[in-house]
Amino acid sequence: MILQEQLFEEIALIPTDKYKEIYDLLHHYRLGLMQEKIKQPSFDYSENNLSLPVLEAFNASLSEFDELYQELAK
Repeated sequence: MILQEQLFEEIALIPTDKYKEIYDLLHHYRLGLMQEKIKQPSFDYSENNLSLPVLEAFNASLSEFDELYQELAK
């Protein structure tokens, strides 16, 4: 429960105009976790396997999150 409280405290420190970016990051991360549970690990990124698109969306969100973090660290 302490970790959850720490997460909420960190989110509370983020400017409200950046909430959309944080939401996107968390949403795509959760989708990736759900995808892991549904499918066995596979390196087949064909149209029938959604892991690659989810991973790409997550990585894009991570890049945006990193940029946001760097700006906040200034």
